[in-house]
Amino acid sequence: MRSPDALVLRGSRSIEIKGERITRILPGRLSAQMAIDLDGFLVMPGLINAHDHLQFALYPRLGHPPYRNYIDWGEDIHATLADVIHAYGQIPKHVRLWWGGIRNLLCGVTTVCHHDPLWLELQRKDFPVRVVQRYGWAHSLALGGDLARAYAATPEGAPFMIHACEGVDDLAMQDIFGLDRLGVLAANTVLVHGLAINDAGIALMKQRHASLIVCPSSNYFLFGRLPDRRLINELENTSLGSDSPITGTGDLLDEVRFAVLAYGLSPEQASRMVTIAPANILRLKGGEGTIREGGRADLIAVRDTGEDAASRLATLSSADIELVLVGGEVKLASNDIYARLPLQARNGLECLRIHENARWLRAPVRCLMKEVEEVIGHKRNKNAATSLSPRSLWNALSPLPSA
Repeated sequence: MRSPDALVLRGSRSIEIKGERITRILPGRLSAQMAIDLDGFLVMPGLINAHDHLQFALYPRLGHPPYRNYIDWGEDIHATLADVIHAYGQIPKHVRLWWGGIRNLLCGVTTVCHHDPLWLELQRKDFPVRVVQRYGWAHSLALGGDLARAYAATPEGAPFMIHACEGVDDLAMQDIFGLDRLGVLAANTVLVHGLAINDAGIALMKQRHASLIVCPSSNYFLFGRLPDRRLINELENTSLGSDSPITGTGDLLDEVRFAVLAYGLSPEQASRMVTIAPANILRLKGGEGTIREGGRADLIAVRDTGEDAASRLATLSSADIELVLVGGEVKLASNDIYARLPLQARNGLECLRIHENARWLRAPVRCLMKEVEEVIGHKRNKNAATSLSPRSLWNALSPLPSA
């Protein structure tokens, strides 16, 4: 529950929050009735996950790579893993979407862009993370239907997202030129993946001022190859997305670490790709990805090791995230932080145990776990607290064989 009073985060500096906004940032400790003592913690902007499919959060990785393109992959998994896909699909969609939100929340994501229909569940004010509401989308050139119509239906000033150049063959390489011929490659167009973009494609993207979201671990799993490093260096806006666990390595922090190792990104580059860059690409106007007066109070806290925020981010995992505020409301707290919360901020939080770590979440954890168990038959010790594996929701919750 969000307090009508000002909430103050107190550490080496004080951040005052009223409603959803940061109202003051001051050096030293500011007194307030509603305060959270964050001595020993580093406060950072909430992360922005530029590409996810939230309904697939519980699924295992699927496929028998390598493939030539995304069409080959889709045909293969539906032919050979139909029973696994069907089994997970029996979990109610609203439950899968909530686990998608929780999966992002656990790794410090406060805003996520969902690349599929904006189902009603994602418009709820109590959803675990903020979901981008204004966008246009199509699946891809081959599977997206009437792309000109989808592009025209995009709200004014909003991004139009489409999977493109996802593969290593000529079909994937030609995607970008096909989109341009249809008139849907423009300044608000956001290509996802871009694995097969060549020199001519890079030049065309720069000419059209289009943006790119890369999901390198997904590409490496499916095709054994990474998007060209020049895409990150030369395009005006390139950001990272986790993709879904069907193909990605894990959550957004896993993707950050993967990209840092695979590309040799500097901490500053990696940080920008999950804060400022996706805020620009997704046309977010509320100060997301920054900490500033007047901006949204989307914040995370981790232990202060003496490193700057960018260097710390490059090595984080979900186990390091101890506090998440979305719009000034506490959505996640570790046991240590929970003990420091004002009583009012604790209301509505439920405990989720991830091996030795406990996280208090503003979500109906027990009900969500029960609904999953009723479908997939997962058994757990009746005396144990609600538990998940540290890396992934989907593997822990499911006794089904992983592909």
